[in-house]
Amino acid sequence: MTPDEFRRLGHEVVEWVAAYRESLESHPVMSQVSPGDVRRQLPAAPPVDGESLDFALSDLDRIVLPGITHWSHPRFLAYFPSNASLSSVLADLVATGLGVQGMSWQTSPAATELEEVVMDWLRQMAGLPAAFTGVIHDTASTATLVALLCARERATDHSQTRGGLQAEERPLAVYTSEQSHSSIEKAALLAGFGRKHVRAIGTGETFAVSVDELRAAIERDLDAGVRPCAIVATVGSTATTAVDPVAELAEIAAETGAWLHVDAALAGSAMILPECRRLWEGVDRADSLVFNPHKWLGAAFDCTAYFVRDHEHLIRVMSTNPSYLRTAVDAEVSNFRDWHIQLGRRFRSLKLWFLIREQGVSGLQARLRRDLANAQWLATAIAAEPGWEICAPVPLQTVCCRHVPAGLDDEAVDAHNQAWVDRLNASGFAYLTPAVVKGRRIVRVSIGSEATERKHVEEAWAAMRRTVEHM
Repeated sequence: MTPDEFRRLGHEVVEWVAAYRESLESHPVMSQVSPGDVRRQLPAAPPVDGESLDFALSDLDRIVLPGITHWSHPRFLAYFPSNASLSSVLADLVATGLGVQGMSWQTSPAATELEEVVMDWLRQMAGLPAAFTGVIHDTASTATLVALLCARERATDHSQTRGGLQAEERPLAVYTSEQSHSSIEKAALLAGFGRKHVRAIGTGETFAVSVDELRAAIERDLDAGVRPCAIVATVGSTATTAVDPVAELAEIAAETGAWLHVDAALAGSAMILPECRRLWEGVDRADSLVFNPHKWLGAAFDCTAYFVRDHEHLIRVMSTNPSYLRTAVDAEVSNFRDWHIQLGRRFRSLKLWFLIREQGVSGLQARLRRDLANAQWLATAIAAEPGWEICAPVPLQTVCCRHVPAGLDDEAVDAHNQAWVDRLNASGFAYLTPAVVKGRRIVRVSIGSEATERKHVEEAWAAMRRTVEHM
């Protein structure tokens, strides 16, 4: 493809994306295709000869778009938002066009130094102390694995340089809430702790981890010769946006020498609002924390912010230094390949740079405050409606609810709520997610798409009531 061909097709692609964003409300939120529908329209073998991409662009509408669930739709109220502000979309195009591989400072100095600046902007925006240093990862799952690897190596005085966990006399345990994200357990397993030593601690009425149960679990482990290695606090759990008491967990971590990691994948974005920072009070005592600007904040996927208190420990755990990667300036610069698992790195900081410059802190704050207000409006409306109930506190932008018809037992109520949310989702008008929390089937209404205004929340609530009326 020549630059002239790229210029022509690039204009068409940008126009296609712009037209798609303008027409979002005309699409069913959840894809209406059946398994195999997209695949059947694609050739089983690759083309022998190349063809004009004009044909591929036409197939976007014919083949691809029907198989898309529209995460940017204003009535996408299902999973946590995955906003892709158009400013960050442009940045992604620039990053891809540059073709930068930012594994070290020397491979593209701008990629490293822009990331250092933008991550410090983000630290300031979230009210984190200067003791934290940030680096961009792909997802929170990867960052959590890195955190647990760092916890493991601190607890064992860098056993990876000797016999690893297999040579340790006492096993190590990881403690987290029973409501924590599945990536926590997965990271613990991948880091070698073993499922036997991952403690899922019970929660109370607000679905926050029980400090008493945590202390009891640690005491049992100490008596059994098991060493507490890491505590993972959840701020904004996936099912209910529950908030663990970070300050109390920090105290326990200090007493036991355990690493404290804070998983605030969604909620971290809310910390650009000073009024929300009470939700993670005590975070300044954490060893590491993670949140995803590619969720609520608006950076196009993928873009995860990982902050550590001791970046030198992180580098010691994660670095490899073969001769072909060494440069004369290594002692003066950051080589971010040594801050995570991957060697190769995309120029992700451009997405944050464009986003923050285009919207400003005040613009980002205004949008998040809008979503918080819309969640409170919906929670109030549901609580006031006969036959409906709110199932969890609403500290952020997700409202957990269910419809409870009179005369039904618990099993029937569960089946009823699964049935009406399935019917609403299948209609394409809105998309919500069912979940099971402490044995009860509930429905999550997760507000936060960049396009979602009050009228869309009102429309979704009306559709929820209409759907149960016709069950």
